[in-house]
Amino acid sequence: MKLSVRMVAVAAVLATAACAPQTSGNSSSDKDEKTGTLRVWLFQEVNNKPKEEVVDSVLAEFETAHEGTDVTVEYIPVETRAQRIKAAFNDPKSAPDLVEYGNTDTAGYVKDGGLADVTEEFAAWDEAKDTDPTARQSVTVGGKIYGVPYFVGVRALYYRTDVFEELGLDVPKTQAELISTAKEIRAAKPELYGIAVGGAYTYGAMPFIWAHGGELATGTGGSYAAAIDSAAARKGIEAYTSLFGDDNCPAAKCAAMTGNDTITAFAAGKGAMAIGGDFSHAAVEAGKVKGAYAVVPLPGLKPGSIAPAFAGGNNLGVLRSTTHRTLAVDLMKRLASKKAQAELFETMGFLPTFSDVRQQVAAKEAFVKPFVATLAADTKFVPASPAWAQIDAGQVLPTMFQEVVSGKKDVATASADAAKKMNDAFGSVG
Repeated sequence: MKLSVRMVAVAAVLATAACAPQTSGNSSSDKDEKTGTLRVWLFQEVNNKPKEEVVDSVLAEFETAHEGTDVTVEYIPVETRAQRIKAAFNDPKSAPDLVEYGNTDTAGYVKDGGLADVTEEFAAWDEAKDTDPTARQSVTVGGKIYGVPYFVGVRALYYRTDVFEELGLDVPKTQAELISTAKEIRAAKPELYGIAVGGAYTYGAMPFIWAHGGELATGTGGSYAAAIDSAAARKGIEAYTSLFGDDNCPAAKCAAMTGNDTITAFAAGKGAMAIGGDFSHAAVEAGKVKGAYAVVPLPGLKPGSIAPAFAGGNNLGVLRSTTHRTLAVDLMKRLASKKAQAELFETMGFLPTFSDVRQQVAAKEAFVKPFVATLAADTKFVPASPAWAQIDAGQVLPTMFQEVVSGKKDVATASADAAKKMNDAFGSVG
């Protein structure tokens, strides 16, 4: 029977041939139907049409492989994903079989009992061996795997080549040079931020903490304790917050800035440097600095080193309530395949989670190289705890940075208070 694809909003992803997955009993449903309708929820992008085309391609191959199967794809807003997905966990009749979700949401969704354990299917998937370790970590909770990585996002240092040439500056090779260079630029050009930074830019600040040997938290297996108040973490906090002030990015303007705000400032020509992602490339290209900027990995403490970066991105997961587990797992693998991820990069700019595919796209697109180098050097992830959702939503880390840059608290006090809030959240989830 010909596949009927009903697009309820707009669409996404692509296809590749895949072997029939194993059937597992890890499901809250006792059914594993091999025909019928599969429901898929994917995130709606700002420009969703290219994603639709990739998805259509995947579905066409899925149609050929599974006669008698229909797929309904609905694109849901990222902003309201938490409410919709959690509601689906509680109402299997209206729930999708397969869902796209943010990689920091994994632990929370597992705790809620919504995602199926696909450890066996992931291990049997030939392409899985080339998944980079951090991406694999983002689908792992308690040693079990609850989905497949879909794409990854990472940040690096954007800088104005025209400003650096005019002032005769070298590109910073260490974080100390980054800080001193930013302040030198501000002194020479007070109309510019040496580097645009934000007190609400958690993922821009994390590389400073990690480069100094600090951690957000320590622990495994879902049991964590805050480490943001350790001596090493405090050094990183001091380094990042030293960039807030009249000698670089005035606290009155920059304390409330987010990551998007810093990129907007850079793209508009208001900053000589900014920490931005591979996903920021299009926005910068559309700005005033087009043709007058370059990107390098964010430096670490030693010359030539790269600061560890947060590995963001999205995953795909099968819901435990599905009555089409085998089909849903197969479609999940097809959507997240090497072929599909390569096409998503071509159409959307999403970085693949497979190390070999990333090297291939980097060879084609020069702007990708510093991000690939960053991923290859070292990346970090947030604690794999359902408490992270509370910590993130509670603005615990942005509040800490803002208290320091505003002068309300010193680093020791602000980090100790943040650690207490984090531990309260960790304790609340058991």
